[in-house]
Amino acid sequence: MEFNFNLQDLNFVAKEILRNVPNKTLLFYGTMGVGKTTLIKELSKQLGVTDVINSPTFSLVNEYEILKDKIYHFDFYRIKSEEEALDIGIEDYFFSGHWNLIEWPENISNLLPPNSTKIEMNKNQNGTRTLNIVF
Repeated sequence: MEFNFNLQDLNFVAKEILRNVPNKTLLFYGTMGVGKTTLIKELSKQLGVTDVINSPTFSLVNEYEILKDKIYHFDFYRIKSEEEALDIGIEDYFFSGHWNLIEWPENISNLLPPNSTKIEMNKNQNGTRTLNIVF
């Protein structure tokens, strides 16, 4: 599934993602500044987060409560080794049954759960974004 969109279309794109993903673990791939965190903020908002949503760049994970569920937002940009992810109990998060929204998953590729949805983002020259969802 592919979307070409402007930032003002983010609400629609997030709704379509949530309507179509077969699982709660979403892997966000894309270069720095492509809009991964911005999309995760919109997804979280639509899932019911009322808190301020920030990237967990230094803490690795932020947790948000939603009605009868939780969202774990990971940012593995600065992770030095997969062992560091194991030290925070990554397996417990991944197999909790809650939402796992993961930026820079390529940095922990050996630890990713097999039932994940890959979301690839690219920034186009005209400023629009292209998003591909791989089930």
